Amino acid sequence: MLRPQAAASGSPGDVGANAPTLRLTEVFLSLQGETSRAGLPTVFVRLAGCPLRCRWCDTTYSFQGGETVTLSALLARVAEYGVPTVCVTGGEPLAQKNCLPLLAALCDAGYSVSLETSGALDVSQVDPRVSRIVDVKPPESGEAARNRWENLAHLTPHDEIKFVLANRADYEWAREVLRAQHLDRISPVLFSPVQGELPPVQLAEWILADRLPVRMQVQLHKILWGNAKGR
Repeated sequence: MLRPQAAASGSPGDVGANAPTLRLTEVFLSLQGETSRAGLPTVFVRLAGCPLRCRWCDTTYSFQGGETVTLSALLARVAEYGVPTVCVTGGEPLAQKNCLPLLAALCDAGYSVSLETSGALDVSQVDPRVSRIVDVKPPESGEAARNRWENLAHLTPHDEIKFVLANRADYEWAREVLRAQHLDRISPVLFSPVQGELPPVQLAEWILADRLPVRMQVQLHKILWGNAKGR
């Protein structure tokens, strides 16, 4: 079982009043439901807080509250599951300054780490060992103006770019962004339908008709467990 090496990760102050802390919504074990890691047993670390309000957000319970935990205590909780794959998510995890040292510490401990982020905040300082899953918000999200296009210059084939689409207009917008920005030359690109709004088969047919160089995904965890919290 993997054991975090807190002392070796450059956080000697992780004791007492000087300990780095984070606001945590939950830690849980599930199957990764999205991205190229779909199906892998994964420990999810959901941090609290988010500056965005996407219309279809399914984790609004993470916007407020949560418990304050030290970095070392959080690493210990992750280690209890004995799983080598970890996903840090939210809310918007990068809204917390100590998300960056958390990601680095998880990598130092030997985990395979991914980060799910809205794409509205700077990803350039994220540890390069982390796979950054960066959203591009389409118009129907209500947050398209928050897209930080500068992030694209920092992405690599180790990262992934994700579009969550509600309708044909969203799809056509995403298709044009994909082509104009040559996104598939930067990172793998994911297209996902909004649950209950865009039928997955419809999105699949559009992608095939246009021969798009993207991976379509559905949310595996929702197929298995519905919208249950902690899944």
